[in-house]
Amino acid sequence: MDFIHKLKEKDEHALMEVMHQYGDYLLRTAYLLVKDYQTAEEAVQDTFITAFEKIHQLENPEKLKSWLTAIVLNQCRSRMRKWQWKNIFLHFDAVERINGDETAQSPEEAIVDMALDHNISEAIQQLDYKYREVITLYYFNEMKISEIAAQTKTNENTVKSRLKRARLLLKDLLTKGEDLNENTTGSI
Repeated sequence: MDFIHKLKEKDEHALMEVMHQYGDYLLRTAYLLVKDYQTAEEAVQDTFITAFEKIHQLENPEKLKSWLTAIVLNQCRSRMRKWQWKNIFLHFDAVERINGDETAQSPEEAIVDMALDHNISEAIQQLDYKYREVITLYYFNEMKISEIAAQTKTNENTVKSRLKRARLLLKDLLTKGEDLNENTTGSI
C-alpha cells in the first residue's frame, strides 16, 4: 500500500496504478448500475478524480477498494437521479467489451454462455435501481451483506429483503423469457 502514500503526495503514477488495479472492477460495477457504457465510463473517471482529490480522507489504506466502491456508487446514484437517464436502453455488446474472453471453450458452450449471460443481464437491467444495486454488489462484486449495508448506508435487513425481492423478480423475468423463447421457436 505504498502507492497510497504516493497518492497522498499527488503522484500521478500512483493514480495510474490504482486505475489499472481497480478500473475494470469499477467499470463493471458502474455499468451494471447505470445500464450505459459511456455513462459508466464517466462515473468511473469521476470516481478516480474524486479519489485523487480526496485521498487524504481515506483513513485505512486497506479499505481502498471499498472506498472507491462507495465513490462509484455515489457517482452512479447521482447520474440515476437525473431525468435523462431514466430512458436509456441497454447495449449488450458493451458487456462483452467489459468482460472480454474468459477461457477457451467450445463454440457451442460459448453460445450457451452468451445466451445465458445476455438473458441474466437483460433481466437485471429491468430491475429497479435499488434491486440492481444489491444484486450487482452481492453477486458480481462478491460483497457480504454487511459490506453492502455499509456501502449503501442501509440496514442489513433492508439489504436482505432487497436481495430476496430481486431474486424473485429475476426468477419471474427469466421464466417469462423462457416461455417467450419457447413460443417463438415453436412457431418457426
